[in-house]
Amino acid sequence: MKIALIAPTYLPARRANTIQVMKMAQAIARRGNEVLVFVPDSRTKKAIVPAERSWELLMEHYGIKETFPIEWIRIVPALRRYDFGYTSVRRARKWGADIVYTRLPQAAVYSRCIGLKTVFELHDFPMGHGSERLFRWYLKGKGAARLVVITHMLHNDLKAAFELPPFHFTIVASDGIDLERYEHILQPKEARERLNQLHPEIQLNDAKFTVGYTGHLYRGRGIEMIINLAQRLPAIQFLLIGGEPKDVLRAQALMDQLKDKNLVVTGFVPNAQLPLYQAACDALLMPYQVKVSASSGGDIGKYLSPMKLFEYMASERVILSSDLPVLREVLNPENAILLPPDELDAWYKAILYIKNHPNLAKKLSTQARRDVEKYTWDVRVKRIFEDLSNEI
Repeated sequence: MKIALIAPTYLPARRANTIQVMKMAQAIARRGNEVLVFVPDSRTKKAIVPAERSWELLMEHYGIKETFPIEWIRIVPALRRYDFGYTSVRRARKWGADIVYTRLPQAAVYSRCIGLKTVFELHDFPMGHGSERLFRWYLKGKGAARLVVITHMLHNDLKAAFELPPFHFTIVASDGIDLERYEHILQPKEARERLNQLHPEIQLNDAKFTVGYTGHLYRGRGIEMIINLAQRLPAIQFLLIGGEPKDVLRAQALMDQLKDKNLVVTGFVPNAQLPLYQAACDALLMPYQVKVSASSGGDIGKYLSPMKLFEYMASERVILSSDLPVLREVLNPENAILLPPDELDAWYKAILYIKNHPNLAKKLSTQARRDVEKYTWDVRVKRIFEDLSNEI
């Protein structure tokens, strides 16, 4: 089976959607299919291929082990991906793609218009006249084979607003995890010692109870809450892993108020290295607020399915998460501690409680590790493409 995966944005980049593109491409290839990834390229002149596109760096950046062909297509940014959607679909047809799989609505609409079997994945509600129109066009196309939505919350809202086709056209598929990357996780103290050896600039106290967060530091991720918790819990070590330079600077400015300096901010960490950083923590935080900013600046709080959630579960560390309805699709009181997103005292007490009750932490984290086994990228690919061909 030949599957053309049309990416929604540039890569390499630090956006979560590019990580998902590469993880999905790897999973598709691992199931014995041919995959060709099309990526927009904003360069206006022919130039030497940037060194960051080497497979050695792409594997480190995205935490993948397989290689597959990637074709960068030069675009005009002012055309808002319409030129990229048109060109990538034409090249996919010329390549002989059996299925076009994409999160880019412009590509999905053009692909279904010319009758190519198309799978369109949606992570947010279509907002605005243009987005709604593209979505309706896709639903009516003869080539539209499947709609993939990231959460049940999104599926329910789409059903209420649009006339979705019946039967198995729409499926809900959360984000996924590469479990093999978490098969030999070190104990927290050992992981901190290893991290100090590899990155001496971090210098964690390997004997201290450590609470961590991985991911972007955009607004709505609860970063201010974490810094306030660090101020109130000087005997506990906090580790913020990730963030764009401007967001790291904002976090560091807030950190200046900490008298005990018990918070470490690492900045961006390649995906391949995340398991070690997560293993260095005794507990992992996911303090999402009701409104959550994405890289685009839009609010994704209602429909989010964060990849860090599945990484946390796979790392077998106790999870303290905001109790949001969309996160309840995966988390529950049996596999995590669920807390009000904006009540600092509740988080403060929960961290102290879990520190003093390691048996409960072990029980919750063990259950989370069991539960995450149904969220692998391989399982996700199988669900998305099953019944579309007997060969996948």
